[in-house]
Amino acid sequence: MTASIVVLVSGSGTTLQALIDACADPGYGVHLAAVGADRDGIEGLARAERAGIPTFVLRVADYPSRADWDEALATRVAAYDPSLVVLAGFMKLTGEAFLARFGGRTVNTHPALSPSFPGMHGVRDALEHGVRVTGCTLFVVDAGVDTGPIVAQRAIEVRDDDTEQTLHERIKAVEREVLVDAVGRMVRDGFTVEGRRVRLGRTPTGR
Repeated sequence: MTASIVVLVSGSGTTLQALIDACADPGYGVHLAAVGADRDGIEGLARAERAGIPTFVLRVADYPSRADWDEALATRVAAYDPSLVVLAGFMKLTGEAFLARFGGRTVNTHPALSPSFPGMHGVRDALEHGVRVTGCTLFVVDAGVDTGPIVAQRAIEVRDDDTEQTLHERIKAVEREVLVDAVGRMVRDGFTVEGRRVRLGRTPTGR
C-alpha cells in the first residue's frame, strides 16, 4: 500500500505543485492524502482542488488560543494517518501538541544552508553578509526556528548581480527538486533521526 503524506501551505503553492506532479507518477510511490492551510482563498488550495486532492483550512483566528489551534491542526492531520507531514511554504510555527504527534516526521525547507541565516529572511541575510555560496536546506521540524536535524542540502553560487529576488528564485527551483527527491526517499525507503543526523533507508532491524 502506498504511504501517504499531508502537505501544509500558506501561499501560492509552487512547492506543493512539484509534489502534486511527482505523486501523480505511480513510480514515485507516495500518495498525497490532503492539503491543509491556515488561510482561505490561496492558490495553494486551488492547486490541490484542481488535482482532486482533499483540502482543509484551520485559521488561527477561529480558535481561542494558538495552543487550541495547534491541537486542532494535529487532530485534523492525524485523521489522514500520514507517514510524513510536509510544510511547503507554511507560515506558522507548529507547537507542542503538533510536535507531540508528528515530531520526527514533519519536514520543512529553508532558503539557506543551515545553520546559517535562520528565520524569515534567509536569502536577504545571506546577500547582506556577502557570502559567495548559499543554498537550501530540508530539515526535520523541531521546536526551534529552522533548527531541526538536516535531511538534505544543496549549494547555490551567489552571483555578483544577484538581487534578493533573483537569488531566491534560483534557490526555490533547487529547493523543489531537493524536497521531491528527499520526500520520496523518506516515504519509500524509511528514515531514522539519531540526534542531529537523519539517515535515509531502513535500519537492519527493519525499523
